[in-house]
Parts: sequence; C-alpha cells; structure tokens
Amino acid sequence: MQYTIESRELTHDRRHELHPTTVEARDPDEAISRFVDLSNSELVSFSAPRTGQESIGTVRKDESVFLVRVYQA
Repeated sequence: MQYTIESRELTHDRRHELHPTTVEARDPDEAISRFVDLSNSELVSFSAPRTGQESIGTVRKDESVFLVRVYQA
C-alpha cells in the first residue's frame, strides 16, 4: 500500500509549509519507520488508530520538531 506522510515544522517561525512524502508500506507503523529512516530523523511519538484513519506523530531532526500525519494515498 502507499502511504502519504505530511510533515510540518513546529519549532521555527516559518510559514508552516507542508512537506508530503509517499512511501510503500504494509501499515502506518512501517510507513512512519521508513519515513524516519529516509529523513535521518528520530521518532518522538506516534499514534496509529484503527485502519482507515490518519495516524499522527512527532519527529525530531537536528534542532527541529515536526508534526507528521500518515494516511493511505
């Protein structure tokens, strides 16, 4: 399945740009793991509710923290 992951930086005063990424994965947990690996970042928190709903988490990279949304593409 394809999952879209949208990330939005929370720690700096920017224009809150969305950065979408598409990954192939079996489920949202694998999707966020692949995203973290691809972006060389660290998973801070992640909540994957029932199938069909979006998952929400936070990811840290360097000095920045990002809000991430994971949902089926």
